[in-house]
Amino acid sequence: MLHGYQRGLDLALSWSRTTLCIFFATVALSVYLFVIIPKGFFPQQDNGFLIAVSQMAQDISFADMKRHQEELSSIVRADPAVDSMADELGGGGTALNSGRMYITLKPREERDASAQQIIERLRPKLEAVEGARLYMQASQDVRLGGRATRTQFEYTLQDAKLDELNEWAPKILARMKTLPELRDVATDQQTEGTTLTLTIDRDTASRFGIQPQLIDDTLYDAFGQRQVTQYFTQLNSYHVILEILPELQGKLDTLNKIYIRSPTTGDEVPLSVFCKWTTIPVRPLAIAHQGQFPATTISFNLAQGVALGQATDAIQNAVADLGAPATLSSSFQGTAQAFQQSLSSVPLLILAALVVVYLILGVLYESYIHPLTILSTLPSAGVGALAILMAFGFDFSLIALIGIILLIGIVKKNGIMMVDFAIAAEREEHLSPRESIRKAALLRFRPIMMTTMAALLGGVPLMLGTGTGSEIRQPLGYAMVGGLIVSQALTLFTTPVVYLYLDRFSNALSNWTATKKDDDAEPPVKHAAE
Repeated sequence: MLHGYQRGLDLALSWSRTTLCIFFATVALSVYLFVIIPKGFFPQQDNGFLIAVSQMAQDISFADMKRHQEELSSIVRADPAVDSMADELGGGGTALNSGRMYITLKPREERDASAQQIIERLRPKLEAVEGARLYMQASQDVRLGGRATRTQFEYTLQDAKLDELNEWAPKILARMKTLPELRDVATDQQTEGTTLTLTIDRDTASRFGIQPQLIDDTLYDAFGQRQVTQYFTQLNSYHVILEILPELQGKLDTLNKIYIRSPTTGDEVPLSVFCKWTTIPVRPLAIAHQGQFPATTISFNLAQGVALGQATDAIQNAVADLGAPATLSSSFQGTAQAFQQSLSSVPLLILAALVVVYLILGVLYESYIHPLTILSTLPSAGVGALAILMAFGFDFSLIALIGIILLIGIVKKNGIMMVDFAIAAEREEHLSPRESIRKAALLRFRPIMMTTMAALLGGVPLMLGTGTGSEIRQPLGYAMVGGLIVSQALTLFTTPVVYLYLDRFSNALSNWTATKKDDDAEPPVKHAAE
């Protein structure tokens, strides 16, 4: 390997301009790949646990809601990858017309599909259930935001005018459902409930001695499931619930069959004698707020193979095309909001890391030029990391960014080993820059290969790991391995050439500075002899 490297190094030094052009092409390619690679926040994990939220009609009864929930549960339990599950109905941080399911999958080696693939194959079966919808998402180790939503990512609409919000939120929801980048688009808007208003004719009721409180108690006895007593046995306890027949509870005509006993006469008086009722077909069940303004949150999952950055761009373009009024503000929340904030700071973070490294190396070598030679090793590492992530279908997530930052520390040691030895050879052995960098590259070839292989092989388990939750570690391994392979193949040849060109630039700059000082010096003053 050393003899082969020696022949390749001599060829690169002989064709120094071509090698320098390859270096600049690597810099341009690294910038291009960073621009086009799909951006994400955290990789989607398979922890063997699914969370599902069921949603029914807003005017549904509890009995029908229970029936729909059991139908959805039976479909989920029938999947061969499901090990066990538990569910709850009503409340639980979501609307009263919804339920939740907690689904535990079998170990990864005992099932033939990932969590996302299981969700994909269950989706058409669950959509066949009329009157209910089940939104599923894979549990993640890292999830930002404490708002309870049906799916993983959140997009919130706010407006000071409630009517305008109620008008535009369904339009935006319908448009988002057509986007191919999104799945399971849901909303927390509850504006389609029905309301029954009962008005008491107090004069007529008072003639029978019936007070409003008696009317309230009678209606609660009929529809409120009042617990009237409890019986205890040696093995169990039994609650006695007072209510009308369940088949009568969902019918408006049932109110005509309710009678109230008059405290004055003792006769049973129909409720319809002193009460009138009307129904309002559409009425909000709840109005959500964010800050001080009414808000509607639309949540969504990502389609398989789609990065979060692609989904957020598609949503913003779709909302802009609809021409929503300026008073309707929109923003991403939770994980999607944190992603957008981090995306804007990623270039600054990488730039700050490079500046810090340059300053430290500048202090170490007491030079403005030698740190640039060492930093020239980084573009090839970026090309390798980004290229391998794109080749294997990974987006540029926060974990991949950690891998890039880690590469900055690992890869620059190639340049440090060469430059440090070359500077010492120039000072102590009085060799020319070409001879010193050639000798440094050949002598440091073995430790460079050893340290690179140690770091590269250390990343292989992260890259190939398939255990529970390994998806969050895989981008780090791929970025390390790809970056080290490409940087090792290029920097062994480009770094010596960059060293020579920067040395020439440094000498030319020093000569120009010295000449300028001589030109600026004042000529000696000549005094005439007396």
